[in-house]
Amino acid sequence: MGHVTSLFARKMVAAAGDCVDAPALLARVGIDRNGPWDPKEMIPAPAYYDMLERIAAQVDVTELPLRAGASMRLDEYGALGLAFKAATTLGASYVRIERYARLWTSVVDYELRPDPAGTLFILRRAGARRLGLRLSNEATLASAISIARQVNRTHIAPLEVRFQHAAPKSITAHEDWFGCPVRFDADLDAIVFSAKTLALPNLLGDEGISRYLISHLDSELSQMAVDAPLVDKAKDAIAQALSEGTPKMATIASGLGLSARSFHRRLSEHGMSFKTLTDATRRDLAEGLLRDDQHSLAEIAFLTGFSEQSAFTRAFKRWVGHTPASYRKAHSVR
Repeated sequence: MGHVTSLFARKMVAAAGDCVDAPALLARVGIDRNGPWDPKEMIPAPAYYDMLERIAAQVDVTELPLRAGASMRLDEYGALGLAFKAATTLGASYVRIERYARLWTSVVDYELRPDPAGTLFILRRAGARRLGLRLSNEATLASAISIARQVNRTHIAPLEVRFQHAAPKSITAHEDWFGCPVRFDADLDAIVFSAKTLALPNLLGDEGISRYLISHLDSELSQMAVDAPLVDKAKDAIAQALSEGTPKMATIASGLGLSARSFHRRLSEHGMSFKTLTDATRRDLAEGLLRDDQHSLAEIAFLTGFSEQSAFTRAFKRWVGHTPASYRKAHSVR
């Protein structure tokens, strides 16, 4: 299960406006609406998609991803935003997104690829083409244009935008925002840029600042590579401890040979809290057990650290929007 930055969730909820209960939606994915906006705070991608689908059940979401994408600001991306801004050309900016996007999401990869019409900026996101994922893809490509327009005097308009999923009832807002034809049911999720557009100089392009920022981002990527095994080991330890109830951070840290303070710091550097990691582990374990008829619901509740089946049912419904019984019926492997 991948993660995305909490910044995306905050932007989507803000774009939905007063028609939704913003504090409740954010709380469901573990975000305190009144807390600081920290792009390094990560949330599970499935929970993010669930949140978008809850919004879609309440309001018309045709223009939601466009509004959210338009609201993204480079300064909110931290060092990655500064590196995008400091690149000397727009094309060089997108090269940095291609390389360093893993600092903000573990579910999306980008690729710049030559195309007969120019260059494709391709978005790849694994998973079923559910509504939440589709909305997220639209917002992501909209934000890619928004940040490009923030670094250039020229109004950036691509040659074409492509989405793999079906079109909404109207695509007028999409074509107005992107300033070009938007094609749905395509073979890729991508933006097509002309060579002339990617060669445009950025307003604040600076080679010296770029070198410093690239060094910083490379260091962050290296740290992620070091900490990824730690996260995997921590999830395994949490899963093994859940049958005895909700594990304590100090206990898991000790088993990994770390102090509670060091464990907390390293998880924070990876964009996670112990609670977020525990909830993600519980959810992954519950979904896996529910796909197999070997265990009863009461046993699964016990194995995932709940003292009562009713508490497990409430938590699982909060995670995925369905009861454990209905999820099992839909996903059971027979």
